[in-house]
Amino acid sequence: MTRIACILNPNARDGLSLRQWERFEPALSEAGFDVDLRRTEGPGHAMDIAQGLVAEDHGIVVAVGGDGTVHEVASGLRGSSKVLGILPIGSGNDYARAHGIPTPKGNKFKDMQGAIDILVNGTDRRVGSFRVEGPPAPEHPTKAAPQHFSCNGEPESAGNLVRWSFLECDAGVTSVVNRLKDEGQFKWIRGQAKYTALAIKAVLFWKKQRGWFSIDGGDRTDVDLSGLFCMSQCQTFGGGYRVAPGARPTQGHGSLVMAWGLSKVRMLLLMGPLEKGKHVGRWGVTMQDAKRYDLDVSEGEPLFVNVDGEAVITTPVSMQFHDDQLTVRGAASIPNE
Repeated sequence: MTRIACILNPNARDGLSLRQWERFEPALSEAGFDVDLRRTEGPGHAMDIAQGLVAEDHGIVVAVGGDGTVHEVASGLRGSSKVLGILPIGSGNDYARAHGIPTPKGNKFKDMQGAIDILVNGTDRRVGSFRVEGPPAPEHPTKAAPQHFSCNGEPESAGNLVRWSFLECDAGVTSVVNRLKDEGQFKWIRGQAKYTALAIKAVLFWKKQRGWFSIDGGDRTDVDLSGLFCMSQCQTFGGGYRVAPGARPTQGHGSLVMAWGLSKVRMLLLMGPLEKGKHVGRWGVTMQDAKRYDLDVSEGEPLFVNVDGEAVITTPVSMQFHDDQLTVRGAASIPNE
């Protein structure tokens, strides 16, 4: 039997992950896996667990949860030859989707066996990651301030935090959305509907501010920061929104989407096209290849910056692409490859 380590987030999908795991565990055994289950106990714990598993003899290390769990397990394995597997039972599951892994729809996982089959005989791909550095997000009564983890390396500037992004980084109205989610707002809504409700609230309460950005070390460009940017290696985030149409995790660079200087009305109107991937070219929305992005605020409060779906960093922020960081087991064919 192949020995695998499964890192389970018992709080993924607002606790539904535990009930899903009761179905996965016997199916994994039937597929020929000897399962070593590790449960996380809080934010960042999966990073420490995964980092500790690098030196052990498991054939695969499997993230059991959503994009947040995948991010933490990937961070712990980054730089090693260990293979990351994914059993997607979270709210977003966009990184699994980018690797062709079946994902749940609503509360039902109709192709659970398909996800397990990929663990058995899927295709391993080596992918890159963005190193993201900036000040840590402040503590909130419902959300502790993010902590340093050794697997991410040391910051270049004292007091900063480092995270590695495998899915996407974003800021603007989208990062406010995730901060609201972290604070527990609209907790009773699940899946993509939750992100839609949070986005409407984020837009309605948006306060205009100015800042600047730089692409690939070029000149600074001053902008009205009303809107969003996304540096993605995958086509979707936020539970299926096609923010970077055509992107794939094996492309060797980021897909940078920018939509700055939007009115609140246009930010709201953008949500429909954004969901379907029809937004690029509308109202000045651009998309281009990039390997570095720097962003800061010149007037107003710092912006929250999401790293793989979690608002852990604030501006000023820098993100730099590094190739050959992680091995991921996915389907024989993945979207856009």
